[in-house]
Amino acid sequence: MKLLQFIRNGETRLGVITEDDILDVKTAAEKTLKVVPVTMEELISQSDLGKKKLGELVSQIKRGDHSDCFLKDGEFVYAPVVTNPEKIVCVGLNYLDHAKESNMKIPTSPVLFSKFNNALAAHQGTIAIPDDARNIDYEAELVIVMGKSAKQVSEQEALSYVFGYTCGNDLSARDLQFRSEQWLLGKSLDGFAPVGPYIATSEELDPNHLAISCLVNGEIRQQANTKDMIFNCATLISYISRYMTLQPGDLIFTGTPEGVILGYPENEQVWLKSGDQVVVTIESLGELHTTLE
Repeated sequence: MKLLQFIRNGETRLGVITEDDILDVKTAAEKTLKVVPVTMEELISQSDLGKKKLGELVSQIKRGDHSDCFLKDGEFVYAPVVTNPEKIVCVGLNYLDHAKESNMKIPTSPVLFSKFNNALAAHQGTIAIPDDARNIDYEAELVIVMGKSAKQVSEQEALSYVFGYTCGNDLSARDLQFRSEQWLLGKSLDGFAPVGPYIATSEELDPNHLAISCLVNGEIRQQANTKDMIFNCATLISYISRYMTLQPGDLIFTGTPEGVILGYPENEQVWLKSGDQVVVTIESLGELHTTLE
């Protein structure tokens, strides 16, 4: 399934992408008297049972009989695909060529840092550049959405703990990021973690073989494949879970490939500015659109 969150009547709603446009799950449940998870948090917490219940609802309801349960893209405002994760764990330097272009050592274990919930933003969102931030950069990333509590899991079983995957943009203010040895300031500014447009549930794809790209104002800047990761998704989940318990709804930004502005020669670095449009595209996961202001 492909799942999203959107705003309707001031409320964050769960939606499912179907052949008949986007199903508003809460409205459909009320119309059909079906007992199903009606929020993303409920769905993730109910795991496979929640997916099964929701799948049955989707298969039974059609636009012809319940047109008021469906919305077309453009008739609503997107919300972040997950709105209240306990943790947003990010991985730095996880593609060999990106580590090289950043003039940093090739990591022998995953480089971890974090963002906070204030950084979350939605597909088609507009992100404000802080007044004292100058060197704004993009980072196209595959994002893991955890589905089960994971503590000290093996690489072999790690992917069974995943709820799904989505597109992410690890926006970074490089001048703030490198103001000190800790990266947090430049990474967790308001809106600097757009995610979306939807989550594809884990059974829909193989995260190790997905084309990933980034365009700025229509110009291709990044183009790679997740098979080029130094540490793949299973390795990352296993490694992180050794030291902290991953919870349902937690997000893992898995790293970005080469092509970021930071990797350009200094005299060719043209940082993102107000009005720029950034599109992150990942195979089977759609396009995540972000505008800077």
